[in-house]
Amino acid sequence: MSIDTALNHIVERIRAAAAKATPLCIRGGGTKDFYGEAPQGELLDMRPLAGITSYEPSELVVTVRAGTPLSELEAALAEKGQCLPFEPPCFASGGTVSGTVGGMVAAGLSGPARASVGSVRDYVLGATLVNGRGEVLSFGGQVMKNVAGYDVSRVLAGSLGTLGVIAEVSLKVLPVPPAEATLEFACSQADALRLLNEWGGRPLPLNASCWFEYAGAGTLYLRLRGAVAAVEAACEHLGGERKENARAAADWQSLRDQQLPWFATGEGPDALWRVSVPQTAPVLSIDGAAPLIEWHGGQRWYKAPPSQAARIREIARAAGGHATLFRLPGSGMHEGVPRFDALSAPVERIQRALMREFDPHGIFNRGRLLPAN
Repeated sequence: MSIDTALNHIVERIRAAAAKATPLCIRGGGTKDFYGEAPQGELLDMRPLAGITSYEPSELVVTVRAGTPLSELEAALAEKGQCLPFEPPCFASGGTVSGTVGGMVAAGLSGPARASVGSVRDYVLGATLVNGRGEVLSFGGQVMKNVAGYDVSRVLAGSLGTLGVIAEVSLKVLPVPPAEATLEFACSQADALRLLNEWGGRPLPLNASCWFEYAGAGTLYLRLRGAVAAVEAACEHLGGERKENARAAADWQSLRDQQLPWFATGEGPDALWRVSVPQTAPVLSIDGAAPLIEWHGGQRWYKAPPSQAARIREIARAAGGHATLFRLPGSGMHEGVPRFDALSAPVERIQRALMREFDPHGIFNRGRLLPAN
């Protein structure tokens, strides 16, 4: 199927669905079906709309169609010594299925380096969208200064397909840093948070961090990236045990895709909770095993049953953050707990107004982000 044919097919499907108010489930690789409320509606497969439209390494920008496998885009960038700095997670296991670029933007999820380099939204320069009327709309462009007024292209990041079908995106990319090192420190959770806050106030090439307990012992991993001199000077200044780069790179990738043993929940009642708080937040009194902490303290993962939702969300709000029921337990127990924390009334009004404007017939990923009303 040609690209024009693929896009025309999508437009026709949307117009037909709008005429009959038939919900559509927008899907690329399906690697993030677990995220948010359960997908509903007829499948709209985005994978035929694939391929890199343009890539200018000297301009640090790539334009790519939504159904393009994320692995394909990352391989093309790597050939030119460039990357997506925010390290989008793939969540694919076994290498047989790849997430897509459209799913990457729609989910809005970022990997270990997010706190230092920014999120998906910060790298979206422009987008082509098919709205709920079957109209093909373009927003933004291929340079940062091209953004004016309401930046719709970036609003798409994290919208879970509720505003429309992402057909194509333009992304800012960056060169792979010339040097990298991973340091390991034995410390408690409280000491890890203290150290990360202390280091954050210094001119250090911090890129990513991760703390968790194994067999009752806490360990903090710190990744440095940047100029060779800066990384070497930081290693000498900080101390710790330096890890071998190839092994460390594999571990960071496993963290990105939640393949580390820590993330395994088995068939028990525990769900995986993502608690987003300010980096300066203290140790949180959430029952259960010690968390896994990323983003220099800003993202904390906990294992707890859905039945603890009210307490977890209360603790997160008291710390200035919020909590997401990220993955359901292996037992499948949900107990009617919303996957996302409630939005404030003003923010919810804005979100619903955007959804009505872009999807007046309510056909896109219905209920995936917000409860139907």
